[in-house]
Amino acid sequence: MSKKNVDDYLQEGMYGTRLPNESERKKYLGTLRERIAFVLTIGEVMSNKGLVELERQLKQHPKAKLLLNGNISYQFLKEEKSLADRFSISHTTVSNQENDTEIGLVLTYSYAVDIEHIYLKDIEDISAPNEKEEEEKNSNPPKGFVSKLKNLFH
Repeated sequence: MSKKNVDDYLQEGMYGTRLPNESERKKYLGTLRERIAFVLTIGEVMSNKGLVELERQLKQHPKAKLLLNGNISYQFLKEEKSLADRFSISHTTVSNQENDTEIGLVLTYSYAVDIEHIYLKDIEDISAPNEKEEEEKNSNPPKGFVSKLKNLFH
């Protein structure tokens, strides 16, 4: 282990102790990627695009905590906060003017959960092919002799 020099002590005194994965913490409103269950970007929060999915995620993760980007106006966060209150999930507004991030909302735990798909776009991409397959199954009738016979009498 290396010894600390004077510069290290000065840096620690001025800026505090360095945290592991500091860039990751800046991006995800103070938490680590491995702890996140769901994320919305600032644009998705402001357009209320992910409200339905947020509600589903809040039901699915009742012990999580909601972090909200403090750089977003309160009027855009009102519905997200009311959803969190409805499901009794604590929420915190994280305001850090020094950190510039595109993340608007994070549903997180205090421990690692390692969920692979946390972004709204990824979740929609996964569910869209499944919905298309169901529609195709329902829209394409079987092409057997019995179905042709039924079509003749309809």
